[in-house]
Amino acid sequence: MHVIFEPGFFTSAPVRTALIIGAVTALVSAVVGVFVVVRSQSFAGHALTDVATTGGSAAYFFGLSPLLGFIGGGVLGAGAMDLIGVERERGRDVATGIVLGTALGLAALFLYLDTTKSATTGAAQQILFGSIFTVDSSTVPLVLVLSAVALAIVVAINRPLLLSSLSAELTRARGINLRGVALAFMVAMAVSVGLSSITVGSILSTALLIGPAATSVRVTRSLHASLLVAAALGIAATWLGILFAYDSFYWIPSSQGLPVSFFIVSLVFLGYLASGLPIVRRRTRQTRQVDTVTVGA
Repeated sequence: MHVIFEPGFFTSAPVRTALIIGAVTALVSAVVGVFVVVRSQSFAGHALTDVATTGGSAAYFFGLSPLLGFIGGGVLGAGAMDLIGVERERGRDVATGIVLGTALGLAALFLYLDTTKSATTGAAQQILFGSIFTVDSSTVPLVLVLSAVALAIVVAINRPLLLSSLSAELTRARGINLRGVALAFMVAMAVSVGLSSITVGSILSTALLIGPAATSVRVTRSLHASLLVAAALGIAATWLGILFAYDSFYWIPSSQGLPVSFFIVSLVFLGYLASGLPIVRRRTRQTRQVDTVTVGA
């Protein structure tokens, strides 16, 4: 077992905290991410990661918790995209681009202020690429509450959300508030991005949001199967990433170890590549099938 698990892995308090936060974050990212992929909103998810960077760097500058900054910035960004955008797809893309550009500018400002505020350069590293081993265990309850909120939103709107992904006209004909559903989902996406930012960093959180979900949609033929596979892939990649990052302290003498985000993102990417291999593709269909009768019932 010591070949795989280096000494102290199971007894380390930071590792246990990282495993809990990582699993919960991966679960939320998988559930939200499947709907992001189905709705073709990966660009919006990427924009929210940059907004989260702005929120996290601003929170760090004012001495607040980066997690609150990630979440707060993401929610404000989601509201701004909904306020600027319209229900047409082109309008959503324009709104996303405007918010993305503004967020990048503000992020550059606050990251500069963070690095000049003190002699240390750890702020930018923690915000952009995460530092899950340094997350205090007292953060776990807040992570669990925020995760429950995001999952509750998705569960509450899952039918109109999926229906609107298939046909906006049919959704309106049924009297469903299309914009309200879209805004609620954007808030759930913002919370998901904020949570994943403390795991792999704000700039890489898109990988955890999109990667496992895109892989599961590629190899499954139903929504429920996609959710289960995405959750399993996300949690597996996160836990293996934590394990490899911990073990890397022992790979190179006198080293600081390799970052968790590197391993998690690499595993997510390899999983997506593997899903495209011919032996895998032969066992699955090229496109995902959705039972529109069940969704509309």
